[in-house]
Amino acid sequence: MDTRTRILRAAADLLSRSTDADVSTRAVCEAAGVGAPILYRQFGDKAGLLSAVVDYGFEQYLAPKRAAVPSADPVQDLRNGWDHHVRFAVENPNYYRLMYSPGLSVPPEAAAEAQRLLRGVVERVAAAGRLRVAPETATRMVMSANSGVALSLIARPALYPDPAFSDRVRDAVIGAVTLTPDPVAAATVATTAAMLGSQLRAAPPAALTAAETALLRQWLDTLADS
Repeated sequence: MDTRTRILRAAADLLSRSTDADVSTRAVCEAAGVGAPILYRQFGDKAGLLSAVVDYGFEQYLAPKRAAVPSADPVQDLRNGWDHHVRFAVENPNYYRLMYSPGLSVPPEAAAEAQRLLRGVVERVAAAGRLRVAPETATRMVMSANSGVALSLIARPALYPDPAFSDRVRDAVIGAVTLTPDPVAAATVATTAAMLGSQLRAAPPAALTAAETALLRQWLDTLADS
């Protein structure tokens, strides 16, 4: 095992047992059997270490999302992704708190990848003609609500005793950005614009220049959010 991995594993173990989602670099160095200069050379500072630890721990969160096989119903895939997100947060509260901590000077790559994976599912919803708003807007709405619910459940569980709380918020948020698979109800300017915008991102037309494609996508996103 190389030094970097040894430090990450030591920090991850300490973090999993921490009562306040924090670890000291001194404790990590002692657990890993290295001196402080080695730790700082590898990670820059404590924030860099914690960011790397979050990425290391979130591999188990990201792995099933990367390997997920799209179903015939992208909206159900969106619901399943929400449930997986909340379940991971509840089972790994310290990793999750760190992932969304404003105190980290180095944002975890895991957070950015989770956002990208969600955007991919949202693009499929748009391509199916079932998105009410632009994909970026929908992605931000779902992710902010999803992470808000997860943080609420792990930070103040006594205030959220209803076991169906996450499901209620999930259905409300996803219902606000998606449509039922009714071709008549779905035939709106906003939904058609979101669908066409998704198709342009997936396969830019050769008949348009890059600048023209970018402008058209901007117009379509504006219409989708209208």
